[in-house]
Amino acid sequence: MRWLITGGGGMLAADVLERIAVTGEPVLALTRADLDVRDPRALRDFVCAYRPRVVVNCAAWTAVDEAEKHEDEAMTVNGRAVEVLADACVRAGARLIHLSTDYVFDGNAALPYREDDVPNPVNAYGRSKLAGEVAAAGHYVVRTAWLYGAAGRNFVRTMIRLAGERDTVGVVADQRGQPTWTVDLADYIVRLAQSDLSPGIYHGTSAGETTWYGFAREIFTLLGADPDRVRPIATADYPMPAQRPANSLLACTRNEPLRPWREALHAAWPVLVTKAGPQCSPA
Repeated sequence: MRWLITGGGGMLAADVLERIAVTGEPVLALTRADLDVRDPRALRDFVCAYRPRVVVNCAAWTAVDEAEKHEDEAMTVNGRAVEVLADACVRAGARLIHLSTDYVFDGNAALPYREDDVPNPVNAYGRSKLAGEVAAAGHYVVRTAWLYGAAGRNFVRTMIRLAGERDTVGVVADQRGQPTWTVDLADYIVRLAQSDLSPGIYHGTSAGETTWYGFAREIFTLLGADPDRVRPIATADYPMPAQRPANSLLACTRNEPLRPWREALHAAWPVLVTKAGPQCSPA
């Protein structure tokens, strides 16, 4: 079948593209320079002309803190563009898989959030992503969280860099989540697209849980650096413009979770260190 990936220059899109390429099926990954999803006519016309069988929407405004100052711009990309894309997919007879986030929840629950729990975003980014979920109703929505990969900026690469620059690093220890490797998520997305599962909301995150602090300690350990150089701090000690959910855990009740987060990180490590370059040497 024919695939189209929007937001083709991003971290997840790179792994989705690689995963599809293995199948030998035709796939087109478009960057913002190729197709600006903020242009409704261009977006609609391209989908209708190309007529893909599956569209994986990786295009997104992901600057969480900047969204606090530019919510309408974030809403244009994460909400209104999804509405146009969803309509175009219906017209073209394409299956849409839209990526969403744990940030649609407020993080106050004690347990992991289920697919049918009522969203309640606490920041502009979360509100814009929830608008995208509403726009994609009737299609496939995959919520994920704490993504890292080889092709973009992320927490793992930041910790690798800081390990080489600082004696100690303070990392938030009161936010829980599921670090998720983009390679594992890409594989899940392709399998979902090829399945006979009904449209709806699915959660795509690694099994298990940790905190940013626990995640950082594991990264330092893999670097061969002393994990005690990572110091726990509270969210209140590291104020950011956008509020973050304390609980980012997503329950996978409609499908199996991805492999455990620590196992995935160990599998990803050779690629992550290679891509990080000489900055990966611990101080």
